[in-house]
Amino acid sequence: MKQSNSLTSKSYLWLGIFFGVLVWSGIEPKDRLTWVLEAGPAIIGLLVMAKTRISFPLTPLLYFWILLHCIVLMVGAKYTYAEVPLFDWISELFGWERNNYDKVGHFMQGFVPALLTREILLRKKLVNADGWRNFIILSICLAFSAFYELIEWWAAIALDQNAQAFLGTQGDPWDTQSDMFMALIGAITAYVILSKLQDR
Repeated sequence: MKQSNSLTSKSYLWLGIFFGVLVWSGIEPKDRLTWVLEAGPAIIGLLVMAKTRISFPLTPLLYFWILLHCIVLMVGAKYTYAEVPLFDWISELFGWERNNYDKVGHFMQGFVPALLTREILLRKKLVNADGWRNFIILSICLAFSAFYELIEWWAAIALDQNAQAFLGTQGDPWDTQSDMFMALIGAITAYVILSKLQDR
């Protein structure tokens, strides 16, 4: 009984943080269209988790990282990824020519899906060999990252100049490639530092 109450308390805490950051990010964002496009995946993720909460509950470890990823998305939604104030300051400190907050977002875009994919494959016992499982996880993460870049391209075509804040390329001709590379690094990092903890 105590365990059930503890899980309920953690769920309320999770939801409280999620909606607190969501409301904060939605108050006078830099660009309303960008806010919808960037915060949208976090809201969709919440709906999917609510739908599967009973049939396929995730581990507390994964719920924690999903929440952190949602916060990254919602901060980017408020300011646009190219204008997050903390990373403007970091850029000045290190002499960078661009705001690199979007790279944090794409790192998480590989990190969290890697944990989610790994958890599904392990629990459903879909792939038993470690080597093949790791290959499939990395492939899925890269496919997800590439698909997101396609979404950005489609948005740019559909919205024309209004999509510039969503794209956030900041004049970098290799932005798409470096975004996918950061997702790959995120996926590898998740496996290296969290696979044993996730197994437990």
